[in-house]
Amino acid sequence: MSAPASPNRHTRKFRAFPKGRQVDSSALDEICGVLGNKSRRADLLIEHLHLVQDKFGHISARHLAALADEMKLSQAEVYEVATFYAHFDVIKEGQNPPPDLTVRVCDGIACELAGAGDLANTLKSALGDTVRVIPAPCMGACDAAPAAMVGKNRVAPANVSIVTSALDSQPTQPVPSGFESYLAQGGYALLKSCQAGEREREDVLAEIEESGLRGLGGAGFPVARKWRFMLDAPKPRLMAINADEGEPGTFKDRHCLETDPHRVIEGALLAAWVIDAEEIYIYLRDEYPHIHLILEAEIANVEKAGLCNGVTFHLRRGAGAYICGEESALLESLEGKRGLPRNRPPYPAQSGLFGRPTLINNVESLFWLRQIVEDGARVYQEAGRPHFFSVSGRVNDPGVKCAPAGTTVRQLIDDYAGGMAHGHSLKAFLPGGASGGILPASMADVPLDFGTLEEYGCFVGSAAVVVISDQDDIKAVVRNLVRFFEDESCGQCTPCRAGCEKLSVLLRAPDWDEELIAELANAMRDASICGLGQAAANPVVSALRFLKDQMD
Repeated sequence: MSAPASPNRHTRKFRAFPKGRQVDSSALDEICGVLGNKSRRADLLIEHLHLVQDKFGHISARHLAALADEMKLSQAEVYEVATFYAHFDVIKEGQNPPPDLTVRVCDGIACELAGAGDLANTLKSALGDTVRVIPAPCMGACDAAPAAMVGKNRVAPANVSIVTSALDSQPTQPVPSGFESYLAQGGYALLKSCQAGEREREDVLAEIEESGLRGLGGAGFPVARKWRFMLDAPKPRLMAINADEGEPGTFKDRHCLETDPHRVIEGALLAAWVIDAEEIYIYLRDEYPHIHLILEAEIANVEKAGLCNGVTFHLRRGAGAYICGEESALLESLEGKRGLPRNRPPYPAQSGLFGRPTLINNVESLFWLRQIVEDGARVYQEAGRPHFFSVSGRVNDPGVKCAPAGTTVRQLIDDYAGGMAHGHSLKAFLPGGASGGILPASMADVPLDFGTLEEYGCFVGSAAVVVISDQDDIKAVVRNLVRFFEDESCGQCTPCRAGCEKLSVLLRAPDWDEELIAELANAMRDASICGLGQAAANPVVSALRFLKDQMD
């Protein structure tokens, strides 16, 4: 079957004296074959780059030029977007492409504690040059540490035998649909009652407001207040779901979407109904290919059942950039651009995606909406405002634990995670992932909730709790966390770009210059554009404050 004709190809023969890199006609035919009849809109650039990467295993210079020509974009724009994201292998002219198969070994803090470095070295020796083995930042599989991703297979616990057996396997398929069982358990009844006019928007908003539900992606902004901002915004309004959980130690959104995707989908449609949004964009991290398949299938079931009520879903893939978890960078990526945070104001509720007022909610925040509205805000409050904690590190039973807000680390370890791993005793913990700081065992009884840790220079953030034991080197832990921020800085602002690099250099010294570290941390906190640079020094600052006597 021949490739569809390009809509603008008939004009090319009239171009005289062409300038710049010329488009290879065979590459253009290949790009047209990959894109098929899909729209050439600029906001789909990242989606189309994924198609090229998936088809050829890399993105060559000739394909970049052809894609730019086909989408009527400048080659510079396509190149800068493709090279911004870690999951695109851009190959220059004359450069050899990577091997056909890549194994990414997570070097996030939980996986490093579990021996990811030794695993990577063993795999390189065992697999040779036919398979590329490279490090990768936290994959959202901290409960399975050490973890690896083989090609496009889902992230899984990794050892040499598991990886080698997965080399020839196909990408993981979605689990059987849970749509009918969700309906049988009362699913979408709340949404139907809202769409039928049996409930008022203000009543639903008041229930969410009374519940005290906060944004559970990190910032903790009250959900109802964010929704109310949207009601004053002009139409048309849009909604974006942040499913790009990249904070080291965080995997709760993966749990929500794996185990009960329809609760998230219903929550999204409920939010869209309240704010009268026309479209919902789901930005899903690329490390969750199995969830992409699940959502494709389940959204199709919801649409077929007529439950969307005119709302259109758009499912988009991230491409390996932690910064896109920041809401304005996420919007830039959804528009097909580099994920560079925007200066604010204006805020997304004023001018968000494509310049339209946009509501941005986290996956877990949407997960709880149905229960809160159906059972009532008082029931949710009396249950202690439960939410999910991602618990990993030196515990017997790592995983996603549902516990009341304000649960302590000691309770999480003893009552939910099966106690400390054999032979280990608690030394320290991360209360909120890499950016939330690090606290000593003596503070394991401090409640983990919004507002309870700020006096210590830390925060609960996405509730990613990583447990560190007496057998772990605190300096090595801090270096791992700061190296993550150095790698993931988008480079837009100097305080973050240069600050993270300089901080890593200072931490490699045998004796840390505390005065200079403090000065640098203050500059990064005060002058960085977004939360990445503002929080990047938190691990070292809190370690020096609380764990100095335990650092070699």
